Amino acid sequence: FSCFLILAIFSRNQKTTLLSTTNTNMRLLTHNFLQSNVKGTTKGYPLKIEATNIIMEESPMDAGLVTRMLEKVNYPALVGALEEIRNSQLLSSVPEIPHEQPSARDLDSTDDGNNILEALHQVLFDIHVIEGHLICPDTGRKFPIKDGIPNMILHEDEI
Repeated sequence: FSCFLILAIFSRNQKTTLLSTTNTNMRLLTHNFLQSNVKGTTKGYPLKIEATNIIMEESPMDAGLVTRMLEKVNYPALVGALEEIRNSQLLSSVPEIPHEQPSARDLDSTDDGNNILEALHQVLFDIHVIEGHLICPDTGRKFPIKDGIPNMILHEDEI
């Protein structure tokens, strides 16, 4: 993520927008790996999403990547984040994914498997939270999201 941020800063300085629009916005994949590390927090995951601006930006589908990432994400947290996005009513259309993590058999080369993979791809990679907050479920601490970048830096008294 840091590498993308640095590249995005260079690209903005050179008037190139490809990296700044596609790599710095917080995706639900990124959200799935973030947690609150405020001192004394024992339940800082998953962070709640309080979005004020969300966009859907299509990207090329890679079934292999989606399958590999599905093994690494916390699926219940992903479903919860998608529900928060849906409840925000900031997107006109939100993909439907299964409530239970699909098995490899569910994702086989059938039409249903391809539809599930496409929906998961959209959820993981194409939904971008541009503005809002991530909220620690334990302390209620709000971490701002500005220009698609979550600021997880703690205040001195939180370390």
